[in-house]
Amino acid sequence: MLTVLGWVTLVVWLGLAFCHGFFWRTDQRLPPLSRPAQWPSVAIVVPARDEAAVLPSTLPTLLAQRYPGSARVILVDDASTDGTGELARRLGASSPLPLTVVTPDPLPDGWTGKLWAAARGVTEAGAVDFVLLTDADIAHGPRSLETLVSAAGPYDLVSQMAVLRTATPWERLIVPAFVYFFAMLYPFRRVNSPRSRVAAAAGGCVLVRRSALERAGGLAAIRGAVIDDVALARAVAAAGGRTWLGFATNVHSVRPYPRLADLWHMVARTAYTQLRHSPVVLLGTVVGLAVVFLAPPALTFAGPSWPAAGAWALMAATFVPIARYYRQWPVLGVLLPVTALLYTLMTLDSARRHFAGRGAGWKGRHYSASA
Repeated sequence: MLTVLGWVTLVVWLGLAFCHGFFWRTDQRLPPLSRPAQWPSVAIVVPARDEAAVLPSTLPTLLAQRYPGSARVILVDDASTDGTGELARRLGASSPLPLTVVTPDPLPDGWTGKLWAAARGVTEAGAVDFVLLTDADIAHGPRSLETLVSAAGPYDLVSQMAVLRTATPWERLIVPAFVYFFAMLYPFRRVNSPRSRVAAAAGGCVLVRRSALERAGGLAAIRGAVIDDVALARAVAAAGGRTWLGFATNVHSVRPYPRLADLWHMVARTAYTQLRHSPVVLLGTVVGLAVVFLAPPALTFAGPSWPAAGAWALMAATFVPIARYYRQWPVLGVLLPVTALLYTLMTLDSARRHFAGRGAGWKGRHYSASA
């Protein structure tokens, strides 16, 4: 029986490695750049709630963008209590790009705070050609905006997965795996294929064509979405737009998650929402994680089962590109079962929080099961 189960895990991993959009590769970078004859106008919209700690590292990188066309930065101060708006105004006092700091109206029912703030920024932007939605903790290289617009070409939405921080041991263990699991859920190659129905985006850096956003119903169409980046990409794709998602080289998150508790909260606050608050999907996810990630090492040591050992080795091998992308030891792939176990526990904790009435939340706000 152990041998049969070992062969099952090996077949599963052969299918994942070679028949699941090569999700583990990191070669999906910005499409070929094409300088437009006339550069379109762009508004950079930054929703910010209590972000004074990170703004000095991120906002100046947006204000210093070397963009040949018309561009401006709009920071939406979402009821901050730490002086975020005042700090932003000081940082933008003599910046190359103009900065506007606005505040949204009180949060209405049915909206998440981030999307309500982003919608205020889009309204403030007016009739621009593109909107760049970027988080307050994201730092951009000096030509980030130029390269995003140059790559847009036939696409209505271009998104880059920002390079996340990996400064502490817990970040090094969990963050690259987080990106690996995200790519497993939404293989980037399939997102970028016009023949695929898979649509996704990474919320830290999303350039969207204003006309495509309007065809999709604007941000009001996804107003209750907690996982707003994927929801936005799906809305744009459903309205006939083309989307693209890839790995960044000049877009970085400075948000620190130094402790396991910090990373745990990051995952647990939305994991059950990702599963559509379904106990059936939760059960399937837990079983799937157990079969795919936990069974190979368990069977390897229990048997020993050489097919299971082969599945474990293949699992570790598919992690090497992500490890190299994050400049971590490739051997970390051997520890993927440990990380997968942690993610399983985080997902179960996310469901526990939901059933306890806490729901998904961020920075003092909690959202209902419909969010």
